[in-house]
Amino acid sequence: MDANDLPLAERLRSALALQRAAYHAHPVPTLAERKDDLKRLRALLREHQAAIVAAISADYGHRSAHETRLAELMPAIDGVGHALRHLRGWMKPQRRGVDLLMFPGARNRVIPQPLGVVGAIVPWNFPVNLSFVPLTCIFAAGNRAMVKMSENSRRLAALLIEKVPAYFPPEKLQFFDETGGVGIEFSKLPFDHLLFTGSGTTGRAVMAAAAANLCPVTLELGGKAPAIICDDFPLRTAAERILFVKCLNAGQICTTVDHAWLPEGRVDEFVRLAQDIVPQRYPSLASEDFTSIVDQRSFDRLVRALNEARERGARLVQLVPGPAHDAASRKIAPHLVLDAPADCALMQREIFGPILPLRPYRRLDEVVAAVNAGDRPLAIYPFSNDARTVQHLLDHVMSGGVSVNDALMHVGQHDLPFGGVGPSGMGHYHGREGFETFSTLRPVFRQAPISAMKWIGPPYGRFADTLLKFIIK
Repeated sequence: MDANDLPLAERLRSALALQRAAYHAHPVPTLAERKDDLKRLRALLREHQAAIVAAISADYGHRSAHETRLAELMPAIDGVGHALRHLRGWMKPQRRGVDLLMFPGARNRVIPQPLGVVGAIVPWNFPVNLSFVPLTCIFAAGNRAMVKMSENSRRLAALLIEKVPAYFPPEKLQFFDETGGVGIEFSKLPFDHLLFTGSGTTGRAVMAAAAANLCPVTLELGGKAPAIICDDFPLRTAAERILFVKCLNAGQICTTVDHAWLPEGRVDEFVRLAQDIVPQRYPSLASEDFTSIVDQRSFDRLVRALNEARERGARLVQLVPGPAHDAASRKIAPHLVLDAPADCALMQREIFGPILPLRPYRRLDEVVAAVNAGDRPLAIYPFSNDARTVQHLLDHVMSGGVSVNDALMHVGQHDLPFGGVGPSGMGHYHGREGFETFSTLRPVFRQAPISAMKWIGPPYGRFADTLLKFIIK
């Protein structure tokens, strides 16, 4: 029977068994083998760029080709290059100190070794970035991988399922489409590590399923990440940077600015700046550079949230001329929202769209208290040239990451770990931290030819008493 004819759960278990058997047969790939895997990942992306761009755009309805190259292909390909340059150093055993009193002549090392088979559950918003950047870390650490794509990435999944076998055998890498129930069965598999990127609700279900196997998880979730603009920072610069990221991928980014805090007297100025900046970038909703909302459910949710805010007294400022939204293309014009009720949908849940509520404040401590009253966000974006102000925010507001004076999250910096904290996620990857996440840092103690323990006992006597008194004192 062909593997594709097997029932879903059995097909997934069979794929895992194949990869685990291959791991046991060759558990620690060499530096050369790992570099070859990384180069194959890079070649796959480079050789199918046009098809990848087209597939993602078709999955979205329309996705800016430049955004796919900028936010998906570039960081994934660049990340492979970073790993290739640093992999030898990452793989080196670490020498550790030895207690010379207790164990003279002994040696300690920590050796990073592959975990085995890693599962990755990938969301739709950056399906190449969020599969190939983790795969870079997974393969650098010497593992094998199974990747489950989103139901909103059907065309891309089909492309990868077709093309990957020319680069990797199934015992090294397999992609799976979401045809209904795949994610549930996938998260039940006894992987050696499971990476999930997506919503907090689904993340809780994935973690619960993984717990049955005591499978360690890395969860990359999201939340309501604030920009905090301080009085000393040039407002136009802040507006240009925040609005670039807020409109990128039509705001469908887990690390995007969810809402912005401004000094009370500068909200109207920000509005005027936004009305000047955004139309220069996107003259109309028909712009090829502006991306669609991914599906009808998400489009309807955002339109409902805008209507609710308006009906309850909020002021909506549309930033692109023409219709506020277009159902046929599933595009929604970028909007600012002023005076939104605290309990409306836009203020209560992650927006994930091209809508930016503005919140005025008198004192910075009001912002600190408001952010700390909610879930810890995946990122905060302080805008200030005053080092003490920035440090105050770093000290008093906990988040997964921080970008100072820009809204471009540090996710594109390969030498920095990426991850959330609390409800915005757990665990880190990217760069060296990714290598270590998907490795086991194995302690190795090598005893000297003669052990001091020989003279301690039992039976315990004077030597043991003297030694213990000297150490404990």
